[in-house]
Amino acid sequence: MLNRTNLARIDLNLLVLFEAVLEELHVGRAAVRLHISPSAVSHGLGRLRRLMNDPLFLRQPKGVVPTERARLLAMPVADILERTRHVVANAEAFDPGKSRRRFLIGAPDAASAVLLPPLLAEMRTSAPRIDLGVRNLVGQFEAALGELDQRTLDVALLPLASVPARFVVRTLYDEDFVIARRAGHPMGKKLTLARYCAASHLVVSVSADPHGTVDEYLAERGLTRRVALTVSNFMQALAIVAESDLVAALPRRFVARHAARFKVVCSDPPAPLMTGPIRAIAPQVATTDAGLSWLLGALERSAKAALK
Repeated sequence: MLNRTNLARIDLNLLVLFEAVLEELHVGRAAVRLHISPSAVSHGLGRLRRLMNDPLFLRQPKGVVPTERARLLAMPVADILERTRHVVANAEAFDPGKSRRRFLIGAPDAASAVLLPPLLAEMRTSAPRIDLGVRNLVGQFEAALGELDQRTLDVALLPLASVPARFVVRTLYDEDFVIARRAGHPMGKKLTLARYCAASHLVVSVSADPHGTVDEYLAERGLTRRVALTVSNFMQALAIVAESDLVAALPRRFVARHAARFKVVCSDPPAPLMTGPIRAIAPQVATTDAGLSWLLGALERSAKAALK
C-alpha cells in the first residue's frame, strides 16, 4: 500500500482517523469520536489524500462518501490497526480487571464442560472484559501441540501423561471413565463384563472410527462389543445415552457435573479403562506473558472449584 518513503512520513494516527471517518461517514462525528476538532480531521484527511493520491472521501449534504480507492483501503487499514492494537495490548502491563484480550482455549468438550462454569464465574468479577474462544479437541492432541507452537491456540487442556519440555504445564485434575446409561436401562445396576459386552455402545470419536483402547483391551481377552453409534463430542453422547438404550464410557468428572439434568446414571467399568490427568498446556512464552500466566492460574482455581 505504501512504499518505504511514504512509511517514513506517515503518522499512524492518520490511519486511525481514516478508520473513524470511514465508519462514521461524517467529519464532525469522527471528530467527536477521536476527541479532536473537525478542522483537525479535515487537516488529517488532507495529509492522507496527498499520501494516497486520491480524494478518499467526497462531501455530500449529510456527510461524506468513500471513493472506490478508500473502499479498497478499508480492509488493509483495519488489519494494520488490529495488529498494532494487539501488539500494544500485549506490551502493556496486564490487568485482568481492565484487559480486553481474547484467549483461545482448545479442549475436549468433557474438560471444558467441567472447567468453564467456575472459570466464567471468576471472570464475571475479576476479568469482566476478557473474552474466550473454546475449540473442541477430542482426539486431536498432537495437532493441538503444533497449534500451541504456532500460537494459534493460547492454552490446550489435554489428557496427556507426558508433555514436551518446550511447554508450560499445569495439572488440573485426574480423570477416569465411568459407564453411563439412562435410568431404567435393561442392563441393570450390576455391571458385569459380559453384560457390558452384550450392550450396544456409543463411542465419542471425531474421525467416526469405532475402534478404541477399550476394544483392544477386550480383544486381548477374546471379547468384542458392538459400537452402534459414534458421535463427535461428549455432550452429544450424554444427551443420546439419556434417550436410548446405548451405553457409553464417559469421563467421570464430566458425568458427575452433568448427568443429573439428563437423568443418566453411571457405574464403575467392569474392566480398567483410560485414566490420566487433565493438564493445561501453554507455550513457554507463558512464563513471560502475564496474560497467559493469569489464564493458567484461573484454570487451576477453576479446577479446584469444580472438584469441591
